[in-house]
Amino acid sequence: MKLKPIITSLLETDLYKFSMGQAIYHQFSDYKTTWSFKCRNKDVFFTPEMVEEIREQIKAYCNLSFAEEELEYLDKIRWIKGSYVDFLRLWQPRFADFEITTDAECGLAIETKGTWLNTSMYEIPTLAIVNEVYFRMAYDYDELYEQFRRKLHEKVEKLTLGKENGGFDIGGFSEFGIRRRLSADSQDYLMKILIKKNPEFKNSVCVGTSNVYLAKKHKVTPVGTMAHEWIMCVGQGDHKHNPAYSNWYALNRWVSEYGVLNGTALTDAITTDCFLKDFQLTFATLFSGVRHDSGDPYEWGDKMIAHYESLGIDPKTKTLLFSDSLNFEKASKLKEYFDGRIKTAFGIGTYLSNDTDVNPLNIVMKTTICNGMDVAKISDVAGKGMCKNPEYVEYLQRCIDWRMSNE
Repeated sequence: MKLKPIITSLLETDLYKFSMGQAIYHQFSDYKTTWSFKCRNKDVFFTPEMVEEIREQIKAYCNLSFAEEELEYLDKIRWIKGSYVDFLRLWQPRFADFEITTDAECGLAIETKGTWLNTSMYEIPTLAIVNEVYFRMAYDYDELYEQFRRKLHEKVEKLTLGKENGGFDIGGFSEFGIRRRLSADSQDYLMKILIKKNPEFKNSVCVGTSNVYLAKKHKVTPVGTMAHEWIMCVGQGDHKHNPAYSNWYALNRWVSEYGVLNGTALTDAITTDCFLKDFQLTFATLFSGVRHDSGDPYEWGDKMIAHYESLGIDPKTKTLLFSDSLNFEKASKLKEYFDGRIKTAFGIGTYLSNDTDVNPLNIVMKTTICNGMDVAKISDVAGKGMCKNPEYVEYLQRCIDWRMSNE
């Protein structure tokens, strides 16, 4: 390894990996998945030296295990159960689950194969490693870091000014930037600044971070519930299921694990309109809110408010969590638009964790196979899916279309 270890704790991942991980452990421990890496940037190339460094960094990550104090921290989270903590005490990543090659247009191909319990946990650390290796080896990292610091302080100043003085009012927001951060150091610095400046913000407050390691370190709330993989694998991994009902299966299993706890539902795995078919009175009552991750956020929010009202639920008791390519300006406008109608919250990622004079990487790792068959996401906007089999995507779309037309 030419660089210092990038991932130094198994807590250094998004909280929803633990919330989904616990439900996977209790309900789907036999499921197997394949995850595939993709770089969406057309002008990015990973050199063989970068690929070798990424391979060595992932090897180092696979040598980690949970420290007892880390397990004690997880055990204090209200919805985490002792049986899952005991499992994590024994758990380690397996480098044998990784296939890392140069066989891709961008110069880097990564696939992970194995139990869903394992492969789900690899996504976030892998993306964090790829990001940091790339920016440290392709650019003058010190220059990038100074650009990052300068832009961060300019942004934070806008929150201290507030909207009345030319800044922004965004209410409660969380830092969601680990997967595309500039570096571990930059995200740590970001959280230090946000926490330090919190008392000075006007009508804004950083309530936490999705990075569990930094939440523990900085004594803030870890934030996160579910990702698209949960709906895709639960809804499409059992091949007896009609995939147009993926949301019902996924929400039902979530409630059986958590009841009324840990309840923010993700709406766009197979389109929000199809989601609403299943998000009826019981689920809409049990879940504290919903998360937006694609499509027009204003149209989506209006649709969710109308849906709650149609069920006789007061929208003011629910929360819209926005997390799709947000910045402070977008969040401020959304808060103003929905203010007084429904509660809002914001998960802000790359804008905070990797804003320099260089374009950030647009990289993802997605579930592409579950239990030997394709799985897919059809979100509220084209281009966010990642399925290797176009025929399966067409099949899934036909199932959704039939349901929407006939039910």
